[in-house]
Amino acid sequence: QVQLVESGGGLVQAGGSLRLSCASSQATSSLYNVGWYRQAPGKQRALVASLSSDGATTYADSVKGRFTVSTDNAKNTVYLQMSNLKPEDTAVYFCSASFRWGMGAMGPFWGQGTQVTVSA
Repeated sequence: QVQLVESGGGLVQAGGSLRLSCASSQATSSLYNVGWYRQAPGKQRALVASLSSDGATTYADSVKGRFTVSTDNAKNTVYLQMSNLKPEDTAVYFCSASFRWGMGAMGPFWGQGTQVTVSA
């Protein structure tokens, strides 16, 4: 079972920045794809950003130009750099990852989430 542990959330003022981390017990060099999701109170969990094994990234329209997803394979960690934060970015943020396994893939695995609160 792969463990994913998010950290880096907190309270920040609008316009500020945070960097979320997702530490993986499985080597991130074997990532098949990884996504950052968020869930605000009363709303469904939604994909914010994703990164695939070929390096391709996707971003929700609401975060394009403000959020960046990246990995550090030396630390087996995936990051979500968030800048120019807005109150509507307030949510619990989750990472989810699948990994190459033999000829296929295993996952997705989910972390426990980290709270991001942006004050106006």
